Amino acid sequence: MREIWQQRPRAKIEFWTDKKYLKNVRKLAFENDMTALRVRKISAGKLRRYTNFTFVTYLQHFDVVLRNVADFFRIVLGLLQSFWRLWRKTERPDVIFLKGGYVCLPVGLVARVLRIPYVIHDSDAVPGLTNRMLSKHATKIATGMPLKYYNYPEDKAVWTGIPINNEFHPASESRQRAYKKELGFAADELLLVVTGGSLGAEHINLAVAEILPELLKITNVLLVAGRERYPEMLDLKEYEKWEEGELKSGFRMLEFSAEMWKLFGAADVVVSRAGASTMTELSSMAKAVIMVPNYKLPGYHQVKNAETYAEEKAALVVGDEEMHQDAQVLLKAIRSLIKNEQKRAQLAENLRKFSKEHAAKNLADIVLDVAAKVTADAANGAGRG
Repeated sequence: MREIWQQRPRAKIEFWTDKKYLKNVRKLAFENDMTALRVRKISAGKLRRYTNFTFVTYLQHFDVVLRNVADFFRIVLGLLQSFWRLWRKTERPDVIFLKGGYVCLPVGLVARVLRIPYVIHDSDAVPGLTNRMLSKHATKIATGMPLKYYNYPEDKAVWTGIPINNEFHPASESRQRAYKKELGFAADELLLVVTGGSLGAEHINLAVAEILPELLKITNVLLVAGRERYPEMLDLKEYEKWEEGELKSGFRMLEFSAEMWKLFGAADVVVSRAGASTMTELSSMAKAVIMVPNYKLPGYHQVKNAETYAEEKAALVVGDEEMHQDAQVLLKAIRSLIKNEQKRAQLAENLRKFSKEHAAKNLADIVLDVAAKVTADAANGAGRG
C-alpha cells in the first residue's frame, strides 16, 4: 500500500477483512500512519480440510463439520455483501488485489461476475484453494516463487516475490558479530537460531529440549519458543544463566521477537518451519536453513515449499513426525551444518537465488498497470460515446 501511495498519492485504497482480523488491521493501519486506509469488515468462512482426516474421522469430529456448515453461510453472506458494495458505480474499484486467503473467495467471485479486474498473489509453491478457483479469470497472477514451480499461463503470471520488511537483507560479518553481542552471545562463536513462528511449534520445541545438552557442546543456541508454547518450555530457563546483566551460558530462550532480522542476521544456522514469508526472509538474508515443514496444514503447502528448496539444494529438510519420534534426526542435521562451513555457505548461496528484490514495488506496479488500463478503456469508451 505504501508503494501504491508513493506512486499515486491520491489513490483510494480499501482493505477488506473478516471479523477475526478487523481490530488488528485497524491497529496496524493506525500505528503505521495509514489513516487514509479504509478498513471494512466482510463476512467470510473457510473449508476446514485436514490431510490426515478420513471421512470417518470427520464424522468423529462433528464439531469440524458443524463449523464448515456455519462458514458456508458466512461465505454466502460475504457474496451478498461483496455484490452490494461492488455493483454500485460510486464504489466500484478499478482493480482488486486478492492475497489468496478465504476472505478473498466471495470478493473474487463477485468481481468476476461484475467484470472487475483482479490480481491474485501466491506465496507458497502450491496455490491455495481460493487462488485455484480464481486464477482462470484473474487479469494478472503474481507469484512468490519462480514461475517454473507453477502451472499458470505465462502471459498472466509474473514472479514478484513476497513483500517483507526492508530490514531483511544480508548481514555483513561485522554486522553479524554485532547482532550476536547485542543478543548476549560471544561474537566469535557459532549461533543456532530455532523458531517455530510467532506462536511456536510444539514438536520443534520438544526436540530442542531433548537434544539441548548435546547442542551446547557444538554451538550457542537461541530458541524462540513462541507466544503459545513459551509457558510449556520454562524448564529450559535453567540453561540460561546471567551474571550482572551478561549471558554466561550458551543458551537463551525468547517468547517472541519483533526484530527477527536481528536474530536471523546473528545466526549461522536457522531451524524453522517452511512458511512462505519466513523462507522469503531467510532467503533475503542468505542463511543456511534446516526446515521442519508442518505436514498437517491443508494442501501440504509447507511440505511442497520444503521440497522445492531441497530440490535446489537450498536448504536441508527434516520431517516433523520423524523428528518427533527421534530428536536425534534434528541433531544430526544441525551437526552436519555446524561442522561444515562450506556446506553452510553453499546452502545460503542457493537459498539466496529464491530472493526477489523490491517485491512490494513489483506488486504495486502490476496493480497500478491494471488500474491504468481500466481508466484508459473507460476514457476511450466515453470518447466514442
